[in-house]
Amino acid sequence: MYRTHTCGQLRAEHATTVVTLAGWVHRRRDHGPLIFIDLRDRYGLTQVVFDAANDAAVHAIASEARSEYVLRVTGTVRLRPADAVNPDIATGAIEMVATAVEVLNAAKQTPLLINRDGNEEEPLRLKYRYLDLRRERMQRNLIMRHRFVKFIRDFLDAEQFIEIETPILTKSTPEGARDYLVPSRVHEGEFFALPQSPQQMKQLLMVAGYDRYFQIARCFRDEDLRADRQPEFTQLDMEMSFVDMEDIIDVVERLFTAMVPAVVPHKRAITPFMRMSYDQAVERYGSDKPDLRYGLELVNLSGILANTQFQVIQNALSTGGTVKAIRVPGIAGYSRKQIDELTDIAKQNGAKGLLWAAIPAEGGDVRSSFAKNVEASELQAILTATETTAGDMVLIVADSVKVVHAVLDKLRRECANRLNLADPNLLAFAWIIDFPLVEWNEGEKRW
Repeated sequence: MYRTHTCGQLRAEHATTVVTLAGWVHRRRDHGPLIFIDLRDRYGLTQVVFDAANDAAVHAIASEARSEYVLRVTGTVRLRPADAVNPDIATGAIEMVATAVEVLNAAKQTPLLINRDGNEEEPLRLKYRYLDLRRERMQRNLIMRHRFVKFIRDFLDAEQFIEIETPILTKSTPEGARDYLVPSRVHEGEFFALPQSPQQMKQLLMVAGYDRYFQIARCFRDEDLRADRQPEFTQLDMEMSFVDMEDIIDVVERLFTAMVPAVVPHKRAITPFMRMSYDQAVERYGSDKPDLRYGLELVNLSGILANTQFQVIQNALSTGGTVKAIRVPGIAGYSRKQIDELTDIAKQNGAKGLLWAAIPAEGGDVRSSFAKNVEASELQAILTATETTAGDMVLIVADSVKVVHAVLDKLRRECANRLNLADPNLLAFAWIIDFPLVEWNEGEKRW
């Protein structure tokens, strides 16, 4: 047998067993007559001891090994001394004393740090993708993806769905993006198109009587890169016949509710999933994809400031705009520099400026950028409407509806990030329904 165990498999019960491992040199520590090598494969790490007193030849080979050398090692498993047990790894109770070693592959100095995440630029990581994929984080991501896909397949199979692969080379049927075209060798001057989605194919499957279909579908879209746009991506594609919206929501919500504890048990999902219309989402959070792990909801101040003499607000309201605010807890003591940073964010997203008011945590007079421009009763009405209390700051934007929502959405996420309001282990899924059919394009002045 080429190897008897993986590098993450050995435990205390394997003590005195002769084993053979194969893997990469993760770390090497040279203590003269003793050399310690952490041998790595995708299953974990095992500490291997090379003792010159036991075998000088084996020790000599180990002394030449460097990071990312590939070794095949045979030796005896033994318990580590009590003060040398490593509780941070699964094999931390044991170590292996080498009696034979073979260098399967030598390695030069790598352009990427494998044993920890570095700050390399993405082009370098992509150039040496095979090295990047050796990293623990990348391996963990791929393994998690595999487990998600396996769970989806098992769950949908139990729900009577059939997994059907649809063609990759197909006819161009323009959708939301440009197609990738593949020239045909047989039919000169003609082209196949790579699918942006299996949309038409799965509809044909419904017509053919396959009332519950899914596939883990590869999609291709020739468009500019953005944070949520890639030229090639994989999606869970589903289609159902003889159903309504509630049937679809039921299947998908049960899938995700079951999948989270099964695949990522350290995370928790809020159930049942929140449901709101597109208009409600934008009205309350400024976005149709709100982060619901924290509050900071938008508060509409247009009504209570309808008769204000403050020109900035009057100009916005008189031209069909709106005035909205978010209350941010715990930042009443922000410095001028910090407030200017938030103002810059507002301007970068289309606003002419940012209004703010704060109640000091220790009490005293309200700090505000606009107190002299409004009546005292109006300022108090703002603080009351936003439920602002000691230690809080309220951020206000007066502009067109689109700008107000865009700016407060950005400020909401920025403040949540600064204050660590979003629990990274909480998943707050939501159904956003009743999307508008068309949207106004300000640049082209048309729907």
